[in-house]
Amino acid sequence: MSTTAEKPASPNSGPPTGGAQRGPAHASPATAGRTRNKSRKVRRLSRRDKIVLGIMVGLPTLIQLLFVWLPTLASIALSFTRWNGLDLADIKSAGTENYEFISQNYPPFWPAMQHNVLWLAFLALIATPLGLLLAVLLDQKIRGSKIYQSIFFTPVMLSLALIGIIWQLFYNRDSGLLNFLLGTAGTPQAVDWFGDSNVNIWAAMIAATWRHAGYVMILYLAGLKGVDPALREAASIDGANAVQTFFRVIFPAMRPVNIVIVVITIIESLRAFDIVYVINRGTNGLELLSALVIQNLIGEGQVIGVGSALAVVLLVISLVPIVFYLIRTFGKEKEA
Repeated sequence: MSTTAEKPASPNSGPPTGGAQRGPAHASPATAGRTRNKSRKVRRLSRRDKIVLGIMVGLPTLIQLLFVWLPTLASIALSFTRWNGLDLADIKSAGTENYEFISQNYPPFWPAMQHNVLWLAFLALIATPLGLLLAVLLDQKIRGSKIYQSIFFTPVMLSLALIGIIWQLFYNRDSGLLNFLLGTAGTPQAVDWFGDSNVNIWAAMIAATWRHAGYVMILYLAGLKGVDPALREAASIDGANAVQTFFRVIFPAMRPVNIVIVVITIIESLRAFDIVYVINRGTNGLELLSALVIQNLIGEGQVIGVGSALAVVLLVISLVPIVFYLIRTFGKEKEA
């Protein structure tokens, strides 16, 4: 009888083969794939999550629908009607009579159009570049820049009606600061800045610039803070001076801010109402479309159809340049 002693396994020998179970470190590719899929699986929204999400999306949409789009559609519909604003049963179809009336037989309409275009050009060519200049200067980390920012931004926190009252004190013919500085206060040579139809539109636009420039300054300051410093360094290495760096590198990099500024400038110029209404209710050289809309919708001679037609004209005028600019801007991005 022979006995054969089993040789103990060497500690350096490999793992047993044939039916031995593999450890986790040697999991099969299929098992590893299932593990990765489980880790990547997106958690399904609970009922509570869906309700919260629905409220967050639905409530702003409902507010936008009730206070913006429904009144807009109602104004478009009423612009083709005659209505005294009292009884819905009195609404009668008028076709395009309201548009024909404001374009042919309504004297303030064309002056108001010209003033709105002038207001837009003034804000775009004077107020907006001034705000950009202030932003660039204050971005240089000069001493007291926070104080200067607060000073220039203060008018933005004031309503346009209050700004109109402040500038009335500044422009007052007999006791205003401007005529006092000119040495004409209380004399026949004093200029009636808000009473003279030849100059009051310019005085009102300067008052609007005081507020608009501060608003643009803050937006551009935020844009300048978000520009990658590496762009400035690269431009400096390439030999570009400060002006070239700004207009060829920094300013194009702020395209999102530029889009916001353009839209805001157009909206501010076309919805200007408070200042001129405080001065002289939008008459005597200060006719604006927004003032004419209010005069016809809630004024003494209430004409809902005419007021709605003026509102539609104002809407179209505001949308055309905004849409045109956005199409050109995003069109260039697609081509690039």
